Amino acid sequence: MPPSSPSASAPSQTGPRDAGDDGLIKVRDAAEHNLRHVDVNVPRDRVVAFTGVSGSGKSSLAFATLYAEAQQRYLESVAPYARRLIDQGSAPKVGSITGLPPAVALRQQHSGGSTRSTVGTVSRVSNVLRMLYSRAGTYPAGRTPEDLAGTFPRDAAPLDSDSFSPNTAVGACPTCSGLGRLHSVDESKLVGDDSLSIREGAVAAWPGAWQGKNYRDILAELGIDIDAPFHTLPAERREWLLTTDEQPTVTVHPVRDAHRVARSYQGTYMSPRRWVNHTFATSKAAHLRAKAASFMTEELCPNCHGKRLKPEALEVTVAGQDIAYATSLPLAQLSAFLDAALDHPDTQALPAERRQAGHALIAGLQEQLSTLTDLGLGYLATARTTSTLSGGELQRLHMATQLRSGLFGVLYVLDEPSAGLHASDTELLLTALRRLRGGGNSVFVVEHNAQVLAAADWIVDMGPGAGRHGGRVLHNGPARELSGAPGSVTARYLSAEAPAAPGPEEPRTPRAWLRLGGVTGNNLHDLDAEFPLATLTAVTGVSGSGKSTLVRRALAETVREHLHGDGAEADRPATEAAEEEDSIPAWALTEDRVTVRSSSGLEQVDRLVVVDQKPIGRTPRSNLATYTGLFDSVRKLYAAQPTARELGYTASRFSFNVPQGRCPHCLGDGVVSVELLFLPTETSPCPVCHGARYNPGTLLVRHRERTIADVLAMSVEEAREFLHDVQPAARILALLSDIGLGYLTLGQSATTLSGGEAQRIKLVSELHRAPRGHSLYLLDEPTSGLHPADVDLLVGHLQRLVDDGNTVVVAEHDLRTVAAADWLMDLGPGAGDEGGRIVARGRPEDVAREGGTATADHLARYLASRAGGRRPENA
Repeated sequence: MPPSSPSASAPSQTGPRDAGDDGLIKVRDAAEHNLRHVDVNVPRDRVVAFTGVSGSGKSSLAFATLYAEAQQRYLESVAPYARRLIDQGSAPKVGSITGLPPAVALRQQHSGGSTRSTVGTVSRVSNVLRMLYSRAGTYPAGRTPEDLAGTFPRDAAPLDSDSFSPNTAVGACPTCSGLGRLHSVDESKLVGDDSLSIREGAVAAWPGAWQGKNYRDILAELGIDIDAPFHTLPAERREWLLTTDEQPTVTVHPVRDAHRVARSYQGTYMSPRRWVNHTFATSKAAHLRAKAASFMTEELCPNCHGKRLKPEALEVTVAGQDIAYATSLPLAQLSAFLDAALDHPDTQALPAERRQAGHALIAGLQEQLSTLTDLGLGYLATARTTSTLSGGELQRLHMATQLRSGLFGVLYVLDEPSAGLHASDTELLLTALRRLRGGGNSVFVVEHNAQVLAAADWIVDMGPGAGRHGGRVLHNGPARELSGAPGSVTARYLSAEAPAAPGPEEPRTPRAWLRLGGVTGNNLHDLDAEFPLATLTAVTGVSGSGKSTLVRRALAETVREHLHGDGAEADRPATEAAEEEDSIPAWALTEDRVTVRSSSGLEQVDRLVVVDQKPIGRTPRSNLATYTGLFDSVRKLYAAQPTARELGYTASRFSFNVPQGRCPHCLGDGVVSVELLFLPTETSPCPVCHGARYNPGTLLVRHRERTIADVLAMSVEEAREFLHDVQPAARILALLSDIGLGYLTLGQSATTLSGGEAQRIKLVSELHRAPRGHSLYLLDEPTSGLHPADVDLLVGHLQRLVDDGNTVVVAEHDLRTVAAADWLMDLGPGAGDEGGRIVARGRPEDVAREGGTATADHLARYLASRAGGRRPENA
């Protein structure tokens, strides 16, 4: 297509420019991913929104082309030795780009980094706060820096900043290693039912499957009667086998079925107490750590009383408070505490030099805190771990750092910065984006949110569809002119005639109610909540108001405990639960407990499904086809081909994880990594299989002239046609296509999927199963990062679930989705300590009419904008 370029309508620029510089970034022949040799001119020094349906090519243009090219140009200036330490990526497929400034990317992050990463460490508030206590803190009498200088040995010198960190050897409490809590095994819980024998499962605190049987067989070899009721064993023998730290190794002669060969082996015993301690401390699997934690008791560290630091660090105060108190405060309250500290008598009593240092450090801290609170993060505490934050909260933390940097002439590329934000928080975000622009920078955002698009200076709309149906620029110009773009799906949703999300004509009548009484945890205090069954309920509120605590913690855990007790089914998608490993630290498994005093209506729920935005896989081997289970059908299909039967191939031959079928060179990855001495590791298609993953013998088998490697390379849309007669693959592919994921390829690595894509894939993994009773579906911001057209597809599926008698509860910000719900529960009125209460509940129209809350006011404006329109029936 011809170049899309700003003409006379292009906005004026801010500042001097070289002669011949027209203030444009000019892209020519961009062909990355699905881009169709795009030529486009985009203005600098403006807020530019790249939009379009999921898979249309907006990220390919903004990130994979513009940002990637800026990164490549920077790396060319770096010495080769240093360059090898940087993850360079690959050069984008583009003819040329001119007018491109240095770029910084702020992407959505769905992982909170290391287990000790906190709000303070990411925002760098902790660094300055520790320095404040070191340089301007009030030390105990006789231990001030002035007292100690030159009169004491080196180890008695004033405390440096590391001494105020629980993550350093010099600062961490030696009793609890900086965790603040002590965990010990409760020996009374190690045995579940002492009337059972060891063989029958009397010992509860052991791993399941083979390893548990291994320990039982070892005990038998040691002469312990594993068939006698446990309580009949001698007391000293019971004590030894439950608590010993000895690990005897014996030869085990396992007894197996008559038709199976059982070979002897050397087995090492581990007592239940030792297994619990070892698993709790070292296992990376969240479900194993949780099992181990269930056999332990927890108490505050008697030495630091939960403050995680050595006594000498806790003796140092600012305004009469130690650093543990300061880090526990929400950022907004920390700012008020520091203001008061300036005039506190302890500060005034400091020597002039240290008082001056304190004033300078507090001034720097206040500047940091002001930026964070301006972005709506004032409710977060410095000590809060980043593993508990949403992707949007993490992105705003990183944005705060950039706002303080004072850089000029930089291109900022942001990935859906409004994801997970309430409408009122989005207004704060827009203010921050304008500040970046006002500082002489260019701000490019990949975005779907109508609020952000309307506020942008310029819009690049991609489409018209996804995958092979996208990759073209439909509109490149001011936001106000988007309505005239031919073929633009986005334009339809930004107009006054924008369709409402799918829903019934009238809100449904609940079948029954599920009630929770006395919910306490985080910022919820003795809260009573009611959830209507056989309806779609939206739980709303500003970020930090308590939505996740109520839905994902209180409601999910209460229902799960009830269902497990009844022997019913309670699970997230089975494929997810089987392999999940979390970044949750071991000590956090028993922290921040959420308790529910009473509950009723649980008998109305037969099954629980929790669908969140966590990645569906942690390695490149995990992909869409394997996660959903449709690849099992594909492997069986190829194993049933005449060629496969002649060669004796079974379905396992067609797994790229099995040595018999995979390429021996790349081991089924399809790519190889080349280590270079003075350059970074390069990844390229395997030179043996050329990215096919399989060995030549496996690729001999064809179905309709296509190999199984060809199937993995297909998009969902293409595979749907190719496998239309293969069940259950055909049903799964139809659901993926209908929910807006037709552009994804079957073999696409799970690590490259967005949170919204991962959540929809998890939902499809549940939808293709046969319905079983009344299920409760809990979804965490399911529309996050989705184009309104894709939101309609998703909401249509959720409405059909409700029509089938199920209950759906979503924690949600999207006003179109909230308006389509049957029931609304609004938490607030603010975030953190200012939230945690139900401030409105009822039908969305009624809540909007009553007003008085942030959600109600924004919802009222949305409903007024489409007044007179009818809600469409379920698609």
